[in-house]
Amino acid sequence: MTLQERIAGVEERVARACAASGRDVADVKVIAVTKYVSLETVSAVLEAGLGDIAESRWQDAEPKWNALGHKGTWHFIGHLQTNKVKDVIGKFQYIHSLDRLSLARELHKKADAAGLTVNVFLQVNISGEDTKFGLAPGDVPGFLREIAGLHHIKVIGLMTMAPYEAEPEQTRPVFRGLRELRDKLNLLALTPEPIQELSMGMSNDFEVAIEEGATWVRLGTVLVGHEEGA
Repeated sequence: MTLQERIAGVEERVARACAASGRDVADVKVIAVTKYVSLETVSAVLEAGLGDIAESRWQDAEPKWNALGHKGTWHFIGHLQTNKVKDVIGKFQYIHSLDRLSLARELHKKADAAGLTVNVFLQVNISGEDTKFGLAPGDVPGFLREIAGLHHIKVIGLMTMAPYEAEPEQTRPVFRGLRELRDKLNLLALTPEPIQELSMGMSNDFEVAIEEGATWVRLGTVLVGHEEGA
């Protein structure tokens, strides 16, 4: 299947999920996860009109960003080590994986020094799996209070990953849980502006995530494929 065929197939599935849940397709943005593909494929993805690119490790992203960082919008979606903040700040417009105070402080420090504000998603471990990073849902209000003074980071959304399920419908409680948490946080008014964005849903389960309110879906294999050695 060609890249254009995969893109068309994803667009059709996004549209169906939006129609099924009464949502406007314009409210759902697709991020192309390119960590498993080559520089050449990332270039083709951008040329095809997919403007949002995601990587999860700086050492893998670096050659791609150096060549193509002037194109598109770049998202960092992996676990971010504090000592790597200096590498990604100013290059990735969105960080989807803020999950601890030390990282928040380092992001703020480096953003302050660069004279910019970075858009972040709080990573929340809705499923409670030991193998996943993220704040426990009950810890999120306190975390938001702790970082309230860090004005160079702007919390625009929440992110989560559901367990892989053979039947995607089984992921629904995870996605619903993230949406409900966002709504509760907004009632508490812990951020200067309401939290709008929900980064959730991947190749196996993005339709369910859209039905539950995803505003960003992170799609790798189903959208851009997978290349051995990339």
